[in-house]
Amino acid sequence: MNALERRASGSLALVFAARMLGLFLVLPVFALEAARYPGGTDPALVGMAMGIYGLTQGVLQIPYGLASDRFGRKRVIVLGLAVFAAGSLLGVWAPTLHWLVVARALQGAGAISAAVTALLADLTRDAVRTKAMAMVGASIGLMFAVSLVAAPALAAHVGLSGLFAVTGALAVLCMAIIGWWTPAEPRVHANVPRGRIADVLALPALVRLNVGVFVLHAVQLAMWVSLPALLVQAGVAKADHWKVYLPAVLASFVVMGFTLFPLERRGYLRAVFLAAIGLVGLVQLGLALVAPHAGIAALAVLLFLFFCGFNVLEATQPSLASRLAPAHARGTAMGIYNTLQSLGLFAGGAVGGWLAKHVGMAGLFAACAAMMVLWLVVAWPMRAPGRAASAEEVLAEEAQAT
Repeated sequence: MNALERRASGSLALVFAARMLGLFLVLPVFALEAARYPGGTDPALVGMAMGIYGLTQGVLQIPYGLASDRFGRKRVIVLGLAVFAAGSLLGVWAPTLHWLVVARALQGAGAISAAVTALLADLTRDAVRTKAMAMVGASIGLMFAVSLVAAPALAAHVGLSGLFAVTGALAVLCMAIIGWWTPAEPRVHANVPRGRIADVLALPALVRLNVGVFVLHAVQLAMWVSLPALLVQAGVAKADHWKVYLPAVLASFVVMGFTLFPLERRGYLRAVFLAAIGLVGLVQLGLALVAPHAGIAALAVLLFLFFCGFNVLEATQPSLASRLAPAHARGTAMGIYNTLQSLGLFAGGAVGGWLAKHVGMAGLFAACAAMMVLWLVVAWPMRAPGRAASAEEVLAEEAQAT
């Protein structure tokens, strides 16, 4: 990367990271803290409040992306961050769980993912774009890990309303980064989406990734509808949950560093990707078997294994999507990818809360395991583009095979 590309990649990855931290920060403690609010004892309503921002994001991702083509990336990104900050302030004030649902929906309405991705593509060359996209993908996984560690300690001191205040402050910080650090966008965008949605949906490789990002984020949010309560039942106080999360997260990053990147260089990305899907599925099955009477040791091991698989998938999927998307339809492809990611978060919160209410923890985790098996079946025929094979060659071969 040249100096401008390093600046663009670093600043936009930081914006993505700070915004996702704001969204994820309430995740580990929301189900427990919501019980303090009127209506907070209904698991279905709690799940809706957790996941509703994914619905508003999913609905608005493509409109925000189209608006960024017409009015400029930075203007649309700043507007989205302002909407997100307004939702955070509403969450600070919210007196009931129903108002928290509205606040989370308003947060999600700041749907800037597609615009940020498009700006990053505008500011980087094809030769280094995969590296830039991987930085953004890795930032999501890292912020999810940070939120799991930081949220319980913060919530113990400032409560849920204080966490919303922190997310609002992070949105303001992101606006400053866009204004003063991110390089100026080109007058003519390098990746104006000229492809049609039908062009993207006709490519099996991208359809597999879209299914995958939906399932991964649905499972991610659904399991956190019940996991905090499971830790409490195991004897871990809310303020001490980080003592379980932190070792699992740090150890999983070490494992990823010694597996994903060396094996990718040797051409084993497909094997690592499929193994990560299977690992997350096995973790869900394990949680279903031990819930609701799991011990601390069993939960710690299962969380470590979950993060090993989740971090690999979260770091590689956006990179693969950007590499496999045809140049003429890259903007459209990334818009659809981000939309499915957001809808997965909504589905995970809404359906996860309903499952927890009607079939209990074990049934919820069993459903998550079934979704991972479905994803594994869908992803099995995948081929990852390597050094010898271009994305176009991979797509052409998969189209012939289909």
